[in-house]
Amino acid sequence: MRLEIAMDRTRDVIIVSDGLRRLVTAVHLTFAIFIRIESAISSRCGAVFALMSVVLIASFCTAAQRPNVVLIMTDDQGIGDFGSAGNPVIETPHLDAMVSRSASLSTFYVSPVCSATRACLMTGRYNYRTRCIDTWLGRSMMDPEEVTIAEVLSEAGYATGIFGKWHLGDCYPMRAHDQGFQQALVHRGGGLAQPSEPPENERRYTNPLLFHNGRKVQTNGYCTDVYFDSALKFIEKSHRADRKFFVYLSTNAPHSPFHDVPEDLRKHYMARQDALASLIVGELEENRRTGEIDKLARTAAMITNIDTNVGRLLARLETLRVTDNTLVIFLVDNGPGSRRFVGGLRGKKAEVHEGGVRSPLWMHWPARLKAGTVCEELAAHIDLMPTILNACGVEPPPDLKMDGRNLWPLLTGECVDWERRTIVIQSHRGDQPTRFAHFMIRDQRWKLLHASGFHQEGFTGPPQFELYDLHNDPGETMNLVDDQPQIAERLSRRYDAWFDDVSSTRPDNYAPPRIHIGTPHENPTVLTRQDWRGGTWREKSVGYWELTVAESGEYDVECIFHPGTVGETVGLTIADTSHEIDVPPASKSCQFKGIRLVVGDARLQASLHSGEMRRGVHQVRVTRVGGQE
Repeated sequence: MRLEIAMDRTRDVIIVSDGLRRLVTAVHLTFAIFIRIESAISSRCGAVFALMSVVLIASFCTAAQRPNVVLIMTDDQGIGDFGSAGNPVIETPHLDAMVSRSASLSTFYVSPVCSATRACLMTGRYNYRTRCIDTWLGRSMMDPEEVTIAEVLSEAGYATGIFGKWHLGDCYPMRAHDQGFQQALVHRGGGLAQPSEPPENERRYTNPLLFHNGRKVQTNGYCTDVYFDSALKFIEKSHRADRKFFVYLSTNAPHSPFHDVPEDLRKHYMARQDALASLIVGELEENRRTGEIDKLARTAAMITNIDTNVGRLLARLETLRVTDNTLVIFLVDNGPGSRRFVGGLRGKKAEVHEGGVRSPLWMHWPARLKAGTVCEELAAHIDLMPTILNACGVEPPPDLKMDGRNLWPLLTGECVDWERRTIVIQSHRGDQPTRFAHFMIRDQRWKLLHASGFHQEGFTGPPQFELYDLHNDPGETMNLVDDQPQIAERLSRRYDAWFDDVSSTRPDNYAPPRIHIGTPHENPTVLTRQDWRGGTWREKSVGYWELTVAESGEYDVECIFHPGTVGETVGLTIADTSHEIDVPPASKSCQFKGIRLVVGDARLQASLHSGEMRRGVHQVRVTRVGGQE
């Protein structure tokens, strides 16, 4: 870091460079710097004597003192799925030990579904500002203009890597390695065994086909083990190169499906069926009991496998002697995927009651954070980017507007006057959000919500508000909306202002980002049902993709079919051209060769039809002829 102090003769004031300003405002409280500058300046403008005595008793991070950061987030693991949370069955010894050595936030919120949380986490902004408003059908792609934490840390010299689940866009320019991650080993879409995966992966969690910086790679091992193995190699390589690292370990486990889990752990839990049954919340029909217990055993197996890998990670940091200067953060992306133990809270994934939107937040950094520190102030996923940047002594771009707040003063005990705030969470299906649909807003004590249902695109009639006093009723058992109308009205007005604000971030705020084809960054481009519009994941559904043609030229388009295709006609419409090909029974794909496209926006739709029956193709591969692959 180079410090510069200069004289502005036009104003006769001292200018302190940005480098010095960063030094003054960074993070480590270490020692005092005394600078005394005496200069006699004579010039045509006259003589100016400048004497500056500056005492900088400041917290600061040099490049060497900045911490490494490991951010771990699991998928569909609820706040109660830990031994430290009182779960009597699911075994998480390594995470439990980490909790005892960490600072934690006891009132930490995430979104009720995964993509929304990921967009907030990566940007420090509410996801409704980022165009990521749902989990599928082209509504889970984040605007490429958003500034991610990976981009900021990469710019500051960090080695950045993601391992596991991205879920913010599978095609250029929205992939993880387009958005600041120098190394990205990820699956496509929202998980393995979804329509976005390569058909030849055949729904495998073991030995899955993944994508390394956009290139398909065959891996060996259970998916969670693969992510941690790759992350550990990345950490070791960065450490050998004397580079600070930012690792985002985002597992798709314990998300469904449950057909491919660590078998030894599944058997371990199936031997405890009565104990597993005790975790189930609510009444369960007898004919569903066996299946639900089996699913819980598989879920628990995936969670304990994650815990084992966290133990491996912490041990490796110790071996490398970087534990004291590595900030390890753990959270989950939403509530549990089934109605199971959530520590006395109410709800699960996709719901806006506490069990669907509360997450643990543990921060482990022995050199800076006191073990056992518990902060009770309201916090959320939007706060992690500003908090991590502050911990690293890295300033965000000056024009970047984040919704989150820097929690570091709370975690370190430096702040005694914390401004009270409200947190808003909203998520539901649809091409654009609906005011008051499936939302919650809370301050330090009160929570207002409308549980209209995540899978509904809106609601009819007036919103059915619920109001809870979370100080006295954390389980949300007593709806006080009729008893406290003034509080409900106050929170409703705050939500209204929030919705207006986030919805006006861009003129076309909820229009989907476009996938770019024909670029040197990605050729070919694979289009899947994860990102199409107007359809669903059902086989007979028909959708379309919104594209931008980056370069004029000839393009080949391959349509990939679902298994069991009968003799049909394939129709392709792209831009202002239409094409048809007849395919024989049992065909796996067909190709349209040499289609001329010009630069600009285009819509692509491909479907099979036989008589009046019409259904979309499974995937589409678009290749610019002569382009770099």
